[in-house]
Amino acid sequence: MRQGSKGDDRYSRAGRGDALHRYELLRVRGRGVAWVPPLLLLVVISLVDYHTGGEFRIISWIVLVPGTAAAICGVWGTAVFAVLGVGTFWVVDSAWPHEFQTGLPDFILVTVGGVLATLACAVRVRGERRALYMRDVADTVRRTVLRPLPPFWGGLEHAGVYLSAEARARVGGDFYDIQPGPYGTRVLVGDVQGKGLGAVETALVLLGTFREAAPHEPELAAVAERLEQRMLRHRDYVRALGRTDADRFATAVLLGFPVAPSDTVEVVVFGHEPPLAVRPGSVRSLPVTGGLPLGLRELDPAPVRVHRLSLAADETLLVVTDGVTEARDAHGAFYRLAEEVARAVTRDPGLAEPDRLAAFVREGTLRHSGGRLSDDTTVFAVRRIRAPEGERPEGGRSRI
Repeated sequence: MRQGSKGDDRYSRAGRGDALHRYELLRVRGRGVAWVPPLLLLVVISLVDYHTGGEFRIISWIVLVPGTAAAICGVWGTAVFAVLGVGTFWVVDSAWPHEFQTGLPDFILVTVGGVLATLACAVRVRGERRALYMRDVADTVRRTVLRPLPPFWGGLEHAGVYLSAEARARVGGDFYDIQPGPYGTRVLVGDVQGKGLGAVETALVLLGTFREAAPHEPELAAVAERLEQRMLRHRDYVRALGRTDADRFATAVLLGFPVAPSDTVEVVVFGHEPPLAVRPGSVRSLPVTGGLPLGLRELDPAPVRVHRLSLAADETLLVVTDGVTEARDAHGAFYRLAEEVARAVTRDPGLAEPDRLAAFVREGTLRHSGGRLSDDTTVFAVRRIRAPEGERPEGGRSRI
């Protein structure tokens, strides 16, 4: 019980600076004007009532004033309008001859309406604070799964784009990260099967293992083995809890950029689409095959295969998740990623740069699908920093 109380208290304190987020749009030149609509309503009702005959009294409509304030103002603002409504009703109604006064029943109506509006506003504000608190929690999780990466991190230029298939979701099962270390820089991009918090939990498990193993393991194969073993242990844990998502798996691409030779990239594919190597004027799919998704090792216990390939200095590796490869248009046709990128870099060689390439694929996917994504979408583009002529690339060391 005590823990629950603390949680409720955190909700009530969360986001006090912007807790009344709903009416933040009611601002002019940076100043809040949420009080204007209920004040205008109060004035209009009073004037109309005063300038109509005694047979047509609308002063009791003043109960709408605190009700309006409850929807867009804070608790204290609503309380002020509730008091103003009662006071205005009393003054205006008393100004009429006795036979035309609405009297005590409507006075009680306006008073009770003001009290109820204030209570409703308090409930609304508390709900907004709770929602903002949960948004902050979701943003923290998102920054952990898709954390911001420093520019030129680990000697790499990179750009990442994430799009959620659900409009209200802030994070899903897609993940990526870069880890520099003494043996080079390692990159992981993946997609956990399924949706919901279980997928996010699995993504965090895999990222935690990658962040621990990538800087310290001399061989990329050892990093891949660590990821596989951690996925199996996580599945055993979920199964022991009796959860229904114990058979979850993840597809991923693990990249290694060794310190030397600087024109080599190491690739391990876990049931994922092979990366595309994009350079000005051409696109090629890396010749990497095999590899089951993480968590399905029992189907093929063969050792992890690491592909060592040559990579030109101006080639950018493009890795995407199912949201791109399975995007369909109104006729059910899939998005032809390689063909679209090839045409684009032929017309504009500068699109091979990571940031422009990721943005192009994002816009192309949304345009092809009409904005209706069937799955979470991640686009990640990365290449070595192109060192000036005569200088050696920095390999796995970060420039910052």
